[in-house]
Amino acid sequence: MYTRQNQKNLTTSQKKRFVAAVLELKRTGEYDEFVRVHQRWFRPDDEDGLRVGHMSPSFFPWHRRYLLEFERALRQIDPAVSVPYWDWTSENTPAASLWAEDFLGGSGRDSDHKVMTGPFAEGSGNWPVTVGVTEARYLSRNLGRPHNPISLPTRAELQWAINDPVYDASPWDSRASKGGFRNKLEGWAAPRSERWRNHNKVHQWVGGHMTGGTAPNDPVFWLHHSFVDLLWDRWQQAHPDSGYLPRRRLGRADLQYGRVLSLDEPMPPWDVTPAELLSHEGVYRYEA
Repeated sequence: MYTRQNQKNLTTSQKKRFVAAVLELKRTGEYDEFVRVHQRWFRPDDEDGLRVGHMSPSFFPWHRRYLLEFERALRQIDPAVSVPYWDWTSENTPAASLWAEDFLGGSGRDSDHKVMTGPFAEGSGNWPVTVGVTEARYLSRNLGRPHNPISLPTRAELQWAINDPVYDASPWDSRASKGGFRNKLEGWAAPRSERWRNHNKVHQWVGGHMTGGTAPNDPVFWLHHSFVDLLWDRWQQAHPDSGYLPRRRLGRADLQYGRVLSLDEPMPPWDVTPAELLSHEGVYRYEA
């Protein structure tokens, strides 16, 4: 069993090894395959077909498996590497440690949001963006959206989601349902005065590539979702008598039949069920 650490506690050596493993995965072309998987299964509520990665109850288990696949690929390169997590409720400014030049690099420049610093900047020559991009091939960010400011989620906003004892709720439609931990943490169920909360708000705060289906083009995606995975863990501990919903396959009369997955239905592209991913015990642990 290995440990996922808070990124702010990483040593200089640990940062270098993580970055080196990510860059090697990019060099071989395997990294871009991960981006394509996310793009393939990024489907909103208003489209027909199965929703498995987003706007659906399987949001947490799908991303848990997705992170595990990515982490396994990194650990094949360097067995000492794991995916750290970014606690965006405390490391909540562009001056936070993860944006340092020796780790993920900083925000993009004003004119075109092109990232100019760090190992994933175009100037390094190691990070061409090729998936889901029609023009520029450079990584882009717009931390905090200075011209239309947005803040990262607060501890209170996060607790608002964790306090909900129900995992997810009918009608299993992220925009129609205002309840359920999954919907509140993913960020669609927000007060009327807000458009986004929690997970979604972080994607908007980072800006650039993080705002669309090819968000994993930005390596911060993995640190963000490592924290999301930890938050699912915290919710389970806070509500031990609650669990994944829906437990059984929806009936044909349900508008979401064939569009969302119940506890024991397999999730593409791996053919594993949410039930198989309710725990990470024995695989990895989180360091406080």
